[in-house]
Amino acid sequence: MNLHEYQGKEILNSFGVQIQRGIVATTPDEAVEAAKKLTEETGTGWHVIKAQVHAGGRGKGGGVKLAKNIKEVADISEEIIGMNLVTPQTSAEGKKVHQVLVAEDVYYPGDNEPEEYYMSVLLNRSNGRNMIMYSTEGGMDIETVAEETPHLIFTEEIDPATGLLPFQARRVAFNLGLSGQAFKQMTKFVQALYTAYEKSDSSLFEINPILKTSDDKIIAVDAKVTLDDNALFRHKDYAALRDVREENPVEVEAKEVGLNYVDLDGNVGCMVNGAGLAMATMDLIKQAGGEPANFLDVGGTADAERVEAAFNLILKDPNVKAILVNIFGGIVRCDRVAQGIVDAYKNMKNIDVPIIVRLQGTNADIAKELIDNSGLDVQSAVEFQEAADKVQKVLS
Repeated sequence: MNLHEYQGKEILNSFGVQIQRGIVATTPDEAVEAAKKLTEETGTGWHVIKAQVHAGGRGKGGGVKLAKNIKEVADISEEIIGMNLVTPQTSAEGKKVHQVLVAEDVYYPGDNEPEEYYMSVLLNRSNGRNMIMYSTEGGMDIETVAEETPHLIFTEEIDPATGLLPFQARRVAFNLGLSGQAFKQMTKFVQALYTAYEKSDSSLFEINPILKTSDDKIIAVDAKVTLDDNALFRHKDYAALRDVREENPVEVEAKEVGLNYVDLDGNVGCMVNGAGLAMATMDLIKQAGGEPANFLDVGGTADAERVEAAFNLILKDPNVKAILVNIFGGIVRCDRVAQGIVDAYKNMKNIDVPIIVRLQGTNADIAKELIDNSGLDVQSAVEFQEAADKVQKVLS
């Protein structure tokens, strides 16, 4: 589950990570009040207005701007709130901005020049260990840094038996070229950041940039936090942070009816039971010359109501030219699934694309008879290749 910047910063701060302070606002008037409050608390006269959407590269799309006075706070907030923000991580239509974060200006003058760093905490799936990835090149896309200057990216892998050790936090600060007070501050920052990552059951923390201020404080200026959905039962307060406005509406609807659905860009809808079979079915569609339009796992109970809900989700995509149903009847009987498909088809009035159904497993022969004798525009298949051939035929 992705979080907004201000939500991620609240979690970080709860574990002792120093952050750029800010207040979220949904209207220009609220933004002005937030700016005034920050001025009273921090003494800052300038404020950064940041669009709150689930996408990176907000500054490139005009979603992050500096306000040098209260009037500019109002004007910039009015400009950003309600806009469709297009960034390198959004679609061409962009994402509508419903709120902004009014943040303190932390790039104030002092004895030293401010410096920016990159840091993330995530799971290294190649060895099953958590990893801290960091670089002196903060404020840049880490993909660009990796491609052009890979020697400037460092990693620190964490042994799950010991956790992050003090010498590792110190090594991070050393590799970033820090000394004195900044070195001590960064060591504390890294330790608090890793604790926050573990205790919040997150799958990703990305801080870009981390700022060393002109007076050697270390603070998180931005925060991209992704929580592990499977651990939300341990964090009811975090689950309440979900902003469904930022998610694909079809995927939100699928969650509400208990279906596992991921929207894709293809032309063949697929309905399966089991993630492994889903991946194989998507390969099958590719080999047949099509492109999968979705990942949809109906699970072990494929009754008429569940199948109808799945069809409705698939048919919301106008690019779907055919639907492939590929079910293995292990826990659930194939004839029950077939009856569910027939009943769902009869209940629906908007199915105007060909449907290919492959059922294998318990009572597969009975299921095929049910499909073939239904009188509906549904084609049955037994083998994978047969299903692929029928998909290819309806697409040609």
